[in-house]
Amino acid sequence: MKIMIVTDAWSPQVNGVVRTLKNTRRELEAMGHQVDILTPQEFKTLPCPTYPDIRLSLFPGARLRQRIRDYAPDALHIATEGPLGMAARAFAIRSGLAFTTAYHTRFPEYVKARFAIPLSWTYAFLRWFHGPSHAVMAPTPVVVKDLQDYGFRNIVLWSRGVDLDIFKMQQVNRLNTTPPIFLYVGRVAVEKNVDAFLALDLPGSKWVVGDGPALARIRAAHPGVHFLGVLDQPALAEVYASADVFVFPSKTDTFGLVLLEAMACGCPVAAYPVTGPLDVIGHSAAGALHEDLREACLQALSIPRATARAHAEQFSWRAATQQFANHLRPLPAAQRSNGNIEPSPVEQIPS
Repeated sequence: MKIMIVTDAWSPQVNGVVRTLKNTRRELEAMGHQVDILTPQEFKTLPCPTYPDIRLSLFPGARLRQRIRDYAPDALHIATEGPLGMAARAFAIRSGLAFTTAYHTRFPEYVKARFAIPLSWTYAFLRWFHGPSHAVMAPTPVVVKDLQDYGFRNIVLWSRGVDLDIFKMQQVNRLNTTPPIFLYVGRVAVEKNVDAFLALDLPGSKWVVGDGPALARIRAAHPGVHFLGVLDQPALAEVYASADVFVFPSKTDTFGLVLLEAMACGCPVAAYPVTGPLDVIGHSAAGALHEDLREACLQALSIPRATARAHAEQFSWRAATQQFANHLRPLPAAQRSNGNIEPSPVEQIPS
């Protein structure tokens, strides 16, 4: 198929959504598909308030419509609910085009943490946005059920994977500090609950990899913590391999690719027993889940690195991408050739 993916999240952002889409494109192309990804890099943008790393596309409608017509995809996937996603959704509905969408992050919980907007308001918006979608792809069974409980329809599972060639066990020492070494990797933002980790009374040393709007405040509040900024994947793999425990304090993530990356490098996980860690770690022995995060950290110290690696090996990007491809809704043949994608005068939204 010729597949077009529309996303508001793209480089230079470094996050799970961007990594998921890049790995999915790689696997789709290896499977013989053609993939075109429409991103903010093609448009004039402005920084998102409170989160300048995220670029919001300005008035993308006309150019986006032309790009879709010119590419004439066999299948259209709208990955995010931002300006590009909204414009693609509107065009697809007016044109009578089937499309799929994805629910990557707990956006309502993020918005509540940042702006105190009630969950019910944001979930109502998301139900409207995803309502016409042929399939709403969610990363774990728990998230699938949560969305169904909130009144979403057509929810399907689209899991995640890890590159086991990059993220691997290796003898390195990138973190030359007092052991044991406890590590956090991810956005440094309020919704990630990083303070809960850094405030723990733990032996050894603490490291943080990543950037985000809360970085300056957190650095000032925790002068004894080591910060590495953003790393490329080979360097990040060496950091995982150098740490003793990967600490995942977030209570709002839907999956957490970093969990798989850490375990693939032999680094056991300490986390709360919430969505994300529960789905990835489950009842395996690859991590320690506890309501007391300090207790989880200490328990994880006794987990063999080989156990963490073995669990990560169960997750492949090829299997996850096959799920994605199976959920796509091919457009009718009459709409696939260039010039046949035209808006109809009335929006027709599935009931």
